[in-house]
Amino acid sequence: MAALLASTLGAADLNTIFPPLADANSPGLAVLVRRDGKTVFERGYGVRDLRTMARIDARTDFRLASFTKQFTAMAIMLLVDDGKLRYDERLTDVFPSFPAYGRAITIRHLLTHTSGLPDYEDLMGDSRWSATHQIQDDEVLTLLEQQTAGKFAPGSSWAYSNSGYVVLGLVVAKVAGEPFGQFLHDRIFRPLHMTHTLVYINGKNTVPDRAYGHTKDGDHFVETDQSSTSATQGDGGIYSNLDDLAKWDEALESHTLLSAAEMRPALQPYGPHSYGFGWFLDPFEGRPRMWHTGETMGFRTVIERFTQDKLTIVILCNRTDLDPEKLALSIEQLRY
Repeated sequence: MAALLASTLGAADLNTIFPPLADANSPGLAVLVRRDGKTVFERGYGVRDLRTMARIDARTDFRLASFTKQFTAMAIMLLVDDGKLRYDERLTDVFPSFPAYGRAITIRHLLTHTSGLPDYEDLMGDSRWSATHQIQDDEVLTLLEQQTAGKFAPGSSWAYSNSGYVVLGLVVAKVAGEPFGQFLHDRIFRPLHMTHTLVYINGKNTVPDRAYGHTKDGDHFVETDQSSTSATQGDGGIYSNLDDLAKWDEALESHTLLSAAEMRPALQPYGPHSYGFGWFLDPFEGRPRMWHTGETMGFRTVIERFTQDKLTIVILCNRTDLDPEKLALSIEQLRY
C-alpha cells in the first residue's frame, strides 16, 4: 500500500482539497502528511488571527485540545517505566483524601476511560467560572472529591472522561514532584527537540507563533479562543505545531521514549470504542490505526496514524466549521 501511495499522493492532489477552505483573510488550518518516516506534505492555509493577519505555517502553534491526551498518557507510562507508579495503583493511593469511591479506580481505569468519574463540566454549574475566570485542575479535583459515587463501577463500562485525564495530569505532577508541564518538557518535548510545544498556563508562559481560535458567525468569523474550561491541562492544554508533531510521530515510530514492549499496554483496546492509553485504536476500512481528535473553543484537531501503512496525517484548525477527521480520511483515501 505504501508503494501505491507513493505513486498517487502528491501536492497537486492535496491542493485540490485544502485551498478552497481558507484564504488569506480567514482563519484556517495546517496539514502534515508523513509516509515511511518522512514528511511528504506540510503546509498552512489561512491566518493565525484576524488582528495581525499572520499566515499559518508549519511552525504555527495550535491548541491541541484532546489530542493532548496521548502526551498525558505517555507521561504516565514514563513514570511507570521509572518504577514510580503502577497501572493498578489506586486513585486513593496517590490522593489519600479522595473519597471512598476512588478506592476502586486505578490508573489504568483513568487512562482507558473506564473509571466512571463524572464529567467535571457537568459539575461546574452556571455562574462560578467563565472565559476570564477559568476552572483550574485542582478545582476539578475538588469537584470530584465532593461527589460520593461515580457514574458506574470502575471497569464495568466505558465513558469518555475529560475528568480522568485532568486527574492523570495531577497524578503526574504529584508523583514526579514537579508541575505537569515541566515534566512533559523535561521528559518528552526537550528530548524530542519539540522546541515550540508546551502546556500553556495563562500568565506563566507564552505560546510562540500562536494561532487563535475562531467560530463562524454568518458570513464572517469571530475570535472565540478561550472558554471556562480552557485552562485545564491533562485533558487538553498543549499547544504544538506541524514541525514538532512530525518529531512526535518519528519518536512513536522509532520507539525513542519507550520500547515496543513498553508501549504495548497503551495499544490494547478497551471498551466499545477501542480506546487504549490516549489513543482510539479502531481500524478504518480494515487498516489498523491509532488516532485522536481534539475539539475545544475555536479549535479542531486530529492525528491519524495508519501503522501498517506507515502513514500519518495531522490536521490542526483554528476554526470550528471544518472537520479535520473527515479531511484526514479523505487524504488517506487518495491512495486509490
